[in-house]
Amino acid sequence: MTKRTMRGQVAVAGIGETAYYRHGKATDPESVLCLKAILAACNDAGIDPRDIDGFSSYSNDRNDPPTLATALGTHELRYSTMLWGGGGGGGAGAMANAAAAVATGLAECVVVYRALAQGQFGRFGQGMRAKTVSGDLALTMPYGQMSPALWYAPKAMRFMYEHNIGQQALRAIAMASYHHAQANPRAVMYGRPLTEKVYDESRWIAEPFHLYDCCQENDGAAALILVSAERAKDLKQKPAYVLGAAMGAGYRVHSTMAGHATPDLASSHFKTVARHMYEMAEVDPNEVDVVQSYENFTGGVLMSLVEHGFFAPEEAMEFLKLENLIAPNGKLPLNTSGGNLAECYMHGLELQIEAVRQIRGQSTSQVPDVKVSLASSGPMVTPVSTIIFGSEAAL
Repeated sequence: MTKRTMRGQVAVAGIGETAYYRHGKATDPESVLCLKAILAACNDAGIDPRDIDGFSSYSNDRNDPPTLATALGTHELRYSTMLWGGGGGGGAGAMANAAAAVATGLAECVVVYRALAQGQFGRFGQGMRAKTVSGDLALTMPYGQMSPALWYAPKAMRFMYEHNIGQQALRAIAMASYHHAQANPRAVMYGRPLTEKVYDESRWIAEPFHLYDCCQENDGAAALILVSAERAKDLKQKPAYVLGAAMGAGYRVHSTMAGHATPDLASSHFKTVARHMYEMAEVDPNEVDVVQSYENFTGGVLMSLVEHGFFAPEEAMEFLKLENLIAPNGKLPLNTSGGNLAECYMHGLELQIEAVRQIRGQSTSQVPDVKVSLASSGPMVTPVSTIIFGSEAAL
């Protein structure tokens, strides 16, 4: 039987983003932000925006493809897809959907995008304010779990308890993001370094999450253009080839809000997903040069790195030290743009862009000679997704 794979068939040809803002501070409407990011990605790739024939997004992005296609003057709309569930957990999944569309001929040029203007539509991460609740929320809200930090803190706490992992591990993850943001003028936290003392003295949001363990809330937009590998070779930028991707969750992880009901509570839900991704990519964890790991909360990053095979739980305290996590020479440089914590929370799509920049050699915290770059989306939600990019040398 012929092996079914996308490996090496599709490449990211263009990346684009707007300026990033604190939540509610964007000066443009959300649709305008979205179009600006897409046009920037087209310009980066050297592609006529009218040649885009496919659109892929996630987390119920409000900018629907027919409207975008009309605004861009797209010649023909051939592909439109939304990845349900999981909030930011769909970022790499939206990339996978776009790559699959190109690999199978459903479309020739697909843009993946995410835009947020919270001054226009309200804060994304705010707890729900409703007189009645139903469904999974009825299992959490009566007990005071009304926002993501409260949903996910027990999962991280359980994992840390079971494996004797201290707060220092989460602190190192947060400090790596802030360290890299100081080299990145695009980062919202550029010029605002984080020290151990400031971290330790910051207020609890939901133990084990201090303030600096939690992602920001931001406005802006980001976009990536995917085309066939053959076409990418003729465009402006060095191609970042899709080696492998996967999305989903394990056994009976039925929702984001009520994830505490899963039999495998202390998990980021990458155990099955990462295995499928590595199999398609034909890559082992020790071949990954740099990682962008979605930080809704640092405890999710801890479990995600374990479930991607970078170290065992009992090795976490030794591995998760700042010197191991920073570019250019750490053992596993992590979130090299500043990530969701310190660059921008564009729902993790900025992490996909940074993974591509590392392949191109264009990061503000560049790791030398990157051949394999990984970007995961949404630990602890359902579904999660993950993707590996490679340079031509990795094919």
